[in-house]
Formats: sequence, structure tokens, C-alpha cells
Amino acid sequence: MSMTTADLLIERLIAWGVDTIFGLPGDGINGIFEALRIRQDRVRFIQVRHEETAAFAACGYAKYTGRLGVCLATSGPGGIHLLNGLYDAKLDNQPVLAITGHTFHDLIGVHYQQDVDLDKLFTDVAVFNERVMGPAHVVNLVDAAVRHAVGRRGVAHLTIPKDIQDWTSADDKRSMANVPRHTGGVGPNHPMPTPDELRRAAEVLNGGSKVAMLVGRGCLGARAQVIAIADALGAPVAKALLGKAVLPDDSPFTTGGIGLLGTAPSVDAMKECDTLLLAGTNFPYLEFLPKPGKARTVQIDLDPARIGTRHPVEVGLVGDCARVLAALLPLVERKPDRGFLEHAQKRMRDWNELMATRSSRDTMPMKPQVAAAALDRCLADDAIIAADCGTVTTWAARHLRIRAGTMFSASGSLATMANGLPYAIAAAVAFPGRQVVAAVGDGGLAMLMGELATVAKYKLPIKILVFKNNSLGEIKWEQLVMEGNPTFGVDLQPIDFAAVARACGIHGYTLERPGDADEVMREAFAEPEAALIEAVVDPNEPPMPGQITSTQALNFARALARGDEDRYAIIKDVIGDKVREVV
Repeated sequence: MSMTTADLLIERLIAWGVDTIFGLPGDGINGIFEALRIRQDRVRFIQVRHEETAAFAACGYAKYTGRLGVCLATSGPGGIHLLNGLYDAKLDNQPVLAITGHTFHDLIGVHYQQDVDLDKLFTDVAVFNERVMGPAHVVNLVDAAVRHAVGRRGVAHLTIPKDIQDWTSADDKRSMANVPRHTGGVGPNHPMPTPDELRRAAEVLNGGSKVAMLVGRGCLGARAQVIAIADALGAPVAKALLGKAVLPDDSPFTTGGIGLLGTAPSVDAMKECDTLLLAGTNFPYLEFLPKPGKARTVQIDLDPARIGTRHPVEVGLVGDCARVLAALLPLVERKPDRGFLEHAQKRMRDWNELMATRSSRDTMPMKPQVAAAALDRCLADDAIIAADCGTVTTWAARHLRIRAGTMFSASGSLATMANGLPYAIAAAVAFPGRQVVAAVGDGGLAMLMGELATVAKYKLPIKILVFKNNSLGEIKWEQLVMEGNPTFGVDLQPIDFAAVARACGIHGYTLERPGDADEVMREAFAEPEAALIEAVVDPNEPPMPGQITSTQALNFARALARGDEDRYAIIKDVIGDKVREVV
């Protein structure tokens, strides 16, 4: 029996090792759904409540597994809904394949229902973007799409008109030039630097007296190599957010995160170093890097276009970080002077004491750090953490400690809200049996709150901590500190998230008092099923940067002087935090 275009599509994806697809059905992809229905034993379809979740989940799946993430949406609005999650994948360089429907092939362009040219719409987000024209075309395009997504670490998109999905090879005569089985299923090989490039990089690093490192998610598979290089160079290692799991947080080499949600010791290391090794990171905030000309820099990245985009680079090494660092290590001389590293370690001990103080306050309203620390005490060594975007990112970055087997991710360069729960869904699907935790804000969760039903539907034992401050907290502080304006438009209508969770079939808990934090958290984690903990926290607790600039302080003072209604509570919290930091 001849196979349809949709059959050939799914068979080819299976041949590439795809076993999970996230999506939502629709009449524009009915042919594809029939192909999925009859192959349920070979590929899982995870039904979500919004297509944006499908794209987020595909991105999260790629981040946690290192494999291709796949999402599926119908024509018109379904495909449009994918875009935000796909841009998350694009900006964080994740291999994702998006498959969408289209209207009937002979009604495209004549204003028929859901006639949206998704192949045109996806032009910016996708590294590969094509319309399937029939069964003789589909295998070629699937192979090309997968190779582009994996090889160029980005989004590939295929759109298939709904009637073409049902065509068989008998309906579509193959052209003479289209030789059967001419495409293959072999992935790309990564390049390596030349011996001369490695030698020149080693000379730069060996010549420095105060060497610092900044690592990102490109080093997630290079922990041993990062430790070996840091040990040889006596280098403190700062971690970009997506590289949080490169080193455990109790490593003697790391100074923790960098940037607005990072640590003061990382800021100091960047300010004071004379040599910098950037590895596997696209950290965008230039103001936290050494001033141009102050530090000689070596950069390692898989993408040659990334070399030198953030800081002047003396030597660029293109390749996989684990392999490049391993090749570089024999050329690096061990530095006998450990003073720069030891000074960073002393600062890090002081910083950790400060974080412990901030997370043990018993004042009301409860501080968000208290809830984050209580969550941290319940984490397994191999927990998988998904963090949403907002002030919650600061609490997760600073108070959720990476252990030896922890996995962690968030929305990096896009910094979009609402990714946390979809990422956790992807992690729970990909790694059954492992502890999966979502740390989310009330603003982000409300955007895709229907996915609590997805968690219940698939019996995913995710633990969800909601930081409920009834505010778009990150925007609030940006208005105050970055712009010098009183806050406006950031207050949220309160939602009883614990009640919503219970209505969706998930255990729901409410945490309001600091003294109850450990007990409530332990009870929620003792549940074998999914549980949501709604932590009601102080909306005026500031996500303090590691170090405050004079411009930030001036804008903050201006905003409060102009009349923010919470100014007295804000001033009290900010002054209290700064006093503790100084003491």
C-alpha cells in the first residue's frame, strides 16, 4: 500500500530518532494526526493546551536532552502561536523542528480560511523554512530540515497543505532528477582548531597573572575540562545563567552567576582580571565584562560568527568546548600563584553567608528568598530545574544550588515569561523517574496556566513553586531603577493558584509564613504526584544586583521622590538589604 505524505513524514522523523512530539490538533493537520495515531507505539504525542507551550516544550526538550525537539501546530493561528517559543529556541541556539499545516494547496493566496503563509511568517525565526509539495518531496525536506536544525543549532520549519498530507506516491510522480533514497541520515561533525591556534591561545592564557573564566551552556558537557583548566590557571569561573549547571555551586572554582542576577564576586573577578577565557557562552550584557583593552581574551565557541561579538578577542577557537578544552589543557602551564583564585574564594564565602542571611529572615510578608531556600533543601542531587523569567529568575539563580547531577535551564537571550512550566513538562516527559521542579512567577504562570491540566493529564510528578507577589516584579524594578519612574501597569489581579491546581487535578498548597516553609515544602515533595506550592511573598523585596551602579541608585531615588505608592516599604527593604551586605 502506498504511504501518504504524512506517513512518510512521520516515518522519516522516526528514522532520525524522534520519539516525542509536542502539539495541539487541528483540521489543518488531520492527515499528520492519522499518521501519528497509527504509530503511537513508536512516537509519543504530548497534547498541550496552547501551541506556544508546544514550542517552549520542544525547546526545553532540546536543552535538557541535547536532542532535536519537535512541535506540531495546525494552519493559521496554530502556527502563529508557536512563534514565541520558537524564538526562544532561535536565540538560545537550540535544535527544534516545527511542523505546521496549511490550507488546501490550490486555495493558497485566495483568502480562504486560515490562509496564512507560515513559510513566509517564519522567515526570520527559522534557519530552514520550506513548504512540502508532495510525497516525493517530503523525505528530502525532512532530512534537510533536521540537518539544518542540528547542524546550525536553530529552528527548522516545514509547512504542509492539508490536502497534500493525504496524497500518496501514486498521486505525485517523482521527477527524473529526484533519485530515490539519495538523502542520508548522518548528522554534522564539529570542527576543531588548528595546532597553531591552540598554541597561540595557550600563550595568551599562560601570560596572564589574573585569569578569569566565563562559561555558558556550551560547557554543560565539559565539566571535567572546565575544572582542569581552572585549576591549572588558578582561575575563578563565573557562570552565565544557561551555564549554571556547568559546575556545582560548591565547587571551589566558581563565583556563581554573572549579570544583574549574579554575584558580587563574579563582578569583581571580571573587573580585576587581566586575562579572560570565554567558553560556550553568548552572555549579552557587555557592561559586566572587562572593559575593552583591559583583559586579553581567548574565546571558544561552536559558531565562528559568535567569536568576538561580546568582547575583543585575541584568539578565537571554533569547536565543541569539551574537545577544545581537552586539546588546550596540555599546553596550559600550571600557575603557582593562587592569590587571585583564593581572593575570589574568600569573597564567595562572604557572599554565600549573605545569601543565607537573606533567605532566613522571618519577617512578614515572607521574603521570596525564604521560599527559594526551602525549595532548595528539598532538591535531589539529580533534580531537573526549570526557571521562569522575572524576579523569580534571580531567586532561582542565587538560591537553587547546583549539585553534581543537577540540570538547569531558563529562557536565556529571549528572556520570555511563561517558559518555566512548559520546560518542566518537557523534562518530565524526557526523564521519567527524575525529580522535576518548575520555579515560576505568578505573571508567567498565568499566561499558560492551562498547562496545569497537561501535567495532570499525563500524570507528570512535577513540583511547581509559584512566587506570588501579585505584581510583574521585574518590570516594576526596571521602571524604578532603570528608568527612574514610579511604577505603573505592573499590579496583577490575585489568583488562588493552589485552588486552580486542585481544580486541574494537582495537589495545591499555600505558603504564607516563613516558619512554615520547610514543613509545607516537605509535604508537597512527599506527594508522589504533581504538586503546586503557592508562596505568597513580599512584592517590595528587590532583586538586588551583585553591585549597584551610581546611575541605578540615582534613578531609584528619582522614582521614589516622584511618588511610588509603595516607596516607604521599598526604601525599608532596600536599606535593610544594603545594611546586611555592608555588615
